[in-house]
Formats: sequence, structure tokens, C-alpha cells
Amino acid sequence: MTPPADPGFVPDAADLAELDEWFRRYDALAEAGDVAGTADLAMFPLNTVTDDAAGEGSARQLDRAAYLEMMGGVLGGGGDLRMESRRTPYFLTRSLAVVLTEAEFTLDGQRQRVRYADLLVRTGGQWRFQTMVQGGWGGQTG
Repeated sequence: MTPPADPGFVPDAADLAELDEWFRRYDALAEAGDVAGTADLAMFPLNTVTDDAAGEGSARQLDRAAYLEMMGGVLGGGGDLRMESRRTPYFLTRSLAVVLTEAEFTLDGQRQRVRYADLLVRTGGQWRFQTMVQGGWGGQTG
């Protein structure tokens, strides 16, 4: 597939800084185990896309209650969580961005590297994450 000659919207420094600030806020809430706070940054219904250990892909929509339940087990576990992330945003328009993240999580001294993508939507003057894509959650997201 050949990309179009015109890449469309090109973000300026302010656009990039605003998205970077949004992720700093999300990461701080996640590190603090504030699952409800992270949910406040979402656009529901929230799409999740994943696969399982057998490589079988799946997609699901979560309402706020289902998100709180799922992420409560991940972020609300009460351990010492530290995250280091490298993010690469791809702006489709001024209000739509796909962000690829390579991260390393350290939970109670155990390190794990992950790669995931988020689709963020700017609505009402605020960024909201609307779709989360990460492999390996198939056994946890039904």
C-alpha cells in the first residue's frame, strides 16, 4: 500500500505538548492505582483489541463498570508500580491520534516490557482514549 502524497494534518509543538501532558496525567493516575481517575480520561464505550496465548484475536467494548473491573485487577493491585514509556504519536487529524507505546513496567521489583497502541479522540476540548490495543489480554477480557 502506498501512502498518500499529502500526509494531511501535521501537529505543531503545542499539539504534541498537549498530548504529552495528557499521558503524563494518565501515567501518574495509573502509577497511583487510581483506576477511577484513568476511567475519567476515557471515552465510553471503550474498545479493547487483543489476542490470547494461542494467537486468537478478539475485540470487545467496555462500559465504565467493565473497565473499572478489568483495570482494577491490573492497576489497583496495591503493589509498587513504576512505568517508563516511549511514545510515538501519529496524528490523523487535530482531534484523532494513534499513539504507539513501548513501555517497561516494574511491579514490586518484577520488570515487564510491553508494546501497545491507543486511539485518542479529542472531544469537548479534552483528549480521551477510546481504543486500547495490546496483545496477550485475551484470557482476561473475555
